[in-house]
Amino acid sequence: MENKLPHDHGQSIEQHLKNMPSVEDFSTIALMFKQLGDGSRLRIFWLLCHAEECVINLSAMLKMSSPAISHHLKLLKKTGLIVSRKEGKEVYYTVANTEQAQQFHKLIEWQIKISCPNFDEEL
Repeated sequence: MENKLPHDHGQSIEQHLKNMPSVEDFSTIALMFKQLGDGSRLRIFWLLCHAEECVINLSAMLKMSSPAISHHLKLLKKTGLIVSRKEGKEVYYTVANTEQAQQFHKLIEWQIKISCPNFDEEL
């Protein structure tokens, strides 16, 4: 393939361009990052990576109102990072069993260890 870029910088980018994911794929990932860009949603997601919980318990743990927790859960669920199950009148939430959710969890914990070196000692 002939280089059709305005400037030739001596690198071969054609193969990367050919394999580049679609705009929609990048939009999906950006939406996931956007959801985790909110501190409250990030805390909720982190907790759900470690336990299955209901809105009332999350509300008590995070000292937030139940409607606020529900709003954050709805957004996290929309991106596929968490899932829910209903048992009677109660709805329980947990992290989705997907590679994306697992990788986000690892990324969060890795960043916490860099930013908060004593994180492991606190557990």
